[in-house]
Amino acid sequence: MIDARRETSMREIVRSLGSAVVAFSGGVDSSVVLAIAVQELGERALGVTGISPSVARGEAEAAAALARAIGARHETIATAEFEDERYRANPVNRCFYCKDELYGKLVAIAREQEFAYVVDGFNADDGTAPLDSRPGRGAAKRLGVRSPLAEAGICKAEVRSIAKHLGLDVWDKPATPCLSSRVPHGTRIEIDALRRIDLAERFLRATGFPVVRVRHFGSVARVEVPTTDIARLHARRVLVERALHEVGYAAIEIDARGYRMGSLNEP
Repeated sequence: MIDARRETSMREIVRSLGSAVVAFSGGVDSSVVLAIAVQELGERALGVTGISPSVARGEAEAAAALARAIGARHETIATAEFEDERYRANPVNRCFYCKDELYGKLVAIAREQEFAYVVDGFNADDGTAPLDSRPGRGAAKRLGVRSPLAEAGICKAEVRSIAKHLGLDVWDKPATPCLSSRVPHGTRIEIDALRRIDLAERFLRATGFPVVRVRHFGSVARVEVPTTDIARLHARRVLVERALHEVGYAAIEIDARGYRMGSLNEP
């Protein structure tokens, strides 16, 4: 259900910006922000997608296609978080270094092209999480990034409703955090490991598991799917093991607790 007052408030916030660079991943949150920015600001809105080894294959292309469907100006940029040893070390605040790199480049684009603000898809539900569990927010605050969804009090369910109303195909797209989020904190981020994770998850999605996480423990892959899909995954275990062995995993575990967002942060 869409709260018309909150959507109106968000539109007023976006309109008041005058012009904006949108951090556009192609997920449902940033897609709604970009679509409304185009409606309210027209050519004074620009979507920018960051590309790095931590972005799953096909996500940048999908974002570009969606930007075209929205009618938005759109650019892609390469981000260099993998050149930062603090990021590669994978501390609990890893996301700060990633977002600091991305938002820093977006702020530079905004200055060069004379856009007034940089905005992101952070929503009101995200805002209820403790700051230490959302270290990327620290980077956003440091660089003055605005979050129209959160500022208008729009939660994730409302974002999806607005996206559906706007005709965005991603309205029901599962969350797609960066591939580095599959690696336990303290384990160095290696590009080859991200490649293996990406290949494994792409196979599982193609096999009929749209919501899946392959948690990377060196030679062991811990697979998480929703609890309603666990029995079906067990039924296909031989096929899954064969495929994941081919991408480099020696052992496969199916997590009986099912998919949980941020499960690697659990004690």
